[in-house]
Amino acid sequence: MADAATSSNDSNELDEIMGRLQSHKGVEGILILNKEGKTIQSTLSEEQTLTHGGRIGKLASRATSLIESLDETDELTFLRIKSKHREILVSPDKSGYLLVVIQNPNASE
Repeated sequence: MADAATSSNDSNELDEIMGRLQSHKGVEGILILNKEGKTIQSTLSEEQTLTHGGRIGKLASRATSLIESLDETDELTFLRIKSKHREILVSPDKSGYLLVVIQNPNASE
């Protein structure tokens, strides 16, 4: 029974975090991926979630491998990708989860 309560608390906390992030100016979508790159939660459409989740998961994995190959004692703590129209922010968690925020840095509202 404690597991169900803990899971419910984690889900509520996750919903709160996603709600706070979504309220920021320019945020277009949020994804949470597990260690295998599978989507746990998303505010994007199903099609966007599959496309973005898979590609961003692979990119984060490669970035992590690159950092570790340069220095075995180092680790990826944040990844930011910026183009003319979008910014993708990836924050890995110690347990292997990825928090991904996709935003329009030029948004006026």
